[in-house]
Amino acid sequence: MDNSKKAKRRKFLKDTFAAATGLPFLSFSPKSHLEAPELKTPYIHRHLAPLIKFSVIGLNHGHIYGQTEAMLRSGGELMGVYAKENDLLEGFTKRYPNAKIARSEAEVLEDPSIQLVLSAGIPIDRGPLGVRVMQHDKDYMVDKPGIVTLDQLAEARKVQAETKRIFSIMYSERLENRATIKASELVKTGAIGQVIQTIGLGPHRISLNSRPQWFFDKKYFGGIICDIGSHQCDQFLHFTGSTSAEVVASQTGNVHYPQYPQFEDFGDVVFKGNKGTGYVRVDWFTPDGLASWGDGRLTILGTEGYIEIRKNVDIGGRDGGNHLFLVTNKDTFHIDCKDVELPYGGQLVNDILNRTETAMSQSHCFLATELALRAQKEAKPLIIE
Repeated sequence: MDNSKKAKRRKFLKDTFAAATGLPFLSFSPKSHLEAPELKTPYIHRHLAPLIKFSVIGLNHGHIYGQTEAMLRSGGELMGVYAKENDLLEGFTKRYPNAKIARSEAEVLEDPSIQLVLSAGIPIDRGPLGVRVMQHDKDYMVDKPGIVTLDQLAEARKVQAETKRIFSIMYSERLENRATIKASELVKTGAIGQVIQTIGLGPHRISLNSRPQWFFDKKYFGGIICDIGSHQCDQFLHFTGSTSAEVVASQTGNVHYPQYPQFEDFGDVVFKGNKGTGYVRVDWFTPDGLASWGDGRLTILGTEGYIEIRKNVDIGGRDGGNHLFLVTNKDTFHIDCKDVELPYGGQLVNDILNRTETAMSQSHCFLATELALRAQKEAKPLIIE
């Protein structure tokens, strides 16, 4: 690394640490206990005049609330909602009383004032809905997994190329996690050198009594790697900068829930990309004693350091989530990222208005999905006796 790049990196680290802590930049060893104090000023959403109008179709996963909030805080105006389930509609309209309840999907798709449709329907329905949305000259933002079969992916790619509409999958473990956004900034400035590998861990709590029947049949959700593993595929591509990749090995299994034979509770994958490698492990074994639905972690290994993110909880004792740990050749420190802004919603609005790709390139969106689908399809069965 030349001197100008080193100077730029040192300045960025100083600015990052000062912004996170309100203190001058101080080097310290792993044994020291310097922590970022609580910031007195809370994160403030910027309420903008409406820039686009959007509606919602499909409420089968709670992620729809995060998707909706991302649009509302970024200049979107929520116009309407359609869902087949009255109980889900009741909950959504209680939170967003200004949303008009549509009588049918067609009522939303045929409304010329709507520019964007959001969905968190049953996963098997999400890809085909996206095709219909694009064919009605609208853009689409969907919860992961946005597509659950390779045939659905081929159709979505074909229609997106024909219509030039946006098919965006909200990979929320990156796009809606403040520590992961901060990690993107650090990696971009060369804080850890060239990225070699990502290790993504996505454990989840199963919460059996609250799950609908479709949750236990992979025909509807695509399998564990297709579903929650898609987050990790997105992060592997993003942080390594890979534009092509292959599945080296993958496995899935149901080792603990024989009463649900079409369910998978464990999966892992090794990826090889043109600019780095990745390992992914996902499971449904978060213990009830953890104060979070899952101890999601991401480690980014570079040639001159590494970053570890504790997304939801730090079992080491720090409160809350969004914890980032940065280790370089000279420094080790912790950054509390709870006040980092989330750019995805605003970038997507910009893309809708200007027909750009600032939130996520279409090729990246589809490649992350393709990797998850191929890893799922090629997975060897895991049997633990």
